Amino acid sequence: MPDPTPCQREAPPRRAVLSGLHRQPGYCLTCGVRAHSVCSAIDDQDIARLAEMAVETTVLPGRTFIEEGAPATDFFNVTAGNVKLFKALPDGRRQITGFAGTGHFLGLAVSDRYAFGAEAMDTVRLCRFSRTRMRQMMDDFPRLERRLLAEASNELVAAQSQMLLLGRKTARERVASFLLDRVGDAPCPGQDRSRGQGQGQSQGLNQGQDVPLPMTRADIADYLGLTIETVSRTLSWMRTERMIAIGKGHAVRVTAMDRLEILAGGEA
Repeated sequence: MPDPTPCQREAPPRRAVLSGLHRQPGYCLTCGVRAHSVCSAIDDQDIARLAEMAVETTVLPGRTFIEEGAPATDFFNVTAGNVKLFKALPDGRRQITGFAGTGHFLGLAVSDRYAFGAEAMDTVRLCRFSRTRMRQMMDDFPRLERRLLAEASNELVAAQSQMLLLGRKTARERVASFLLDRVGDAPCPGQDRSRGQGQGQSQGLNQGQDVPLPMTRADIADYLGLTIETVSRTLSWMRTERMIAIGKGHAVRVTAMDRLEILAGGEA
């Protein structure tokens, strides 16, 4: 049976003051994140235009840099660090709706206001782009527009998968799906982040490699609609069953990818 738990009731996170420095024109040519971010849609001869638009911004842990309901004035490309995405109620209750890391592009609002909040889990570095100027780039470079459309489509697929997870999957299936998502969201060096995305896809890391889990157990539980105790108990069961092992730092190692995929798919 599903293990529902109330969403977190927290004090509002502190909002970051988004100042920063403009990138140098040649920076994007040597950026290690470019290969698996939306920036890869721009060719080398034109990348200087994108670099001139980018404002380098650092967000400290626990600070919010996207506020739900605020005017959607900017896009954000995560170049380092980890972010949790959430929806909030007026009384302070929050529901974590996703996690983002290096290469993720945030702020694809369908209206003129942000539909979610974003908080830094650790020190996060961003390239911030004005929506007005980015729209001009999209007009000039249709390939960039197509790439952003692909990002928006991936978000829709992820939202649909999350509805299935919360509505029908058991605790073990939820945790297995979450781990596979983390595998698929950690591309190999040089891999385009848009490839291999989606709930349960595991084309990123290879079996036996560490899967980073920078979020707390409480955040995982909130995201999966479970209690912290259930998440810990399920991970312990997976270790006993030799599906996973403890990796270095805040990481696990998937040792039986095929079994994890069967469990996540509800076939176990």
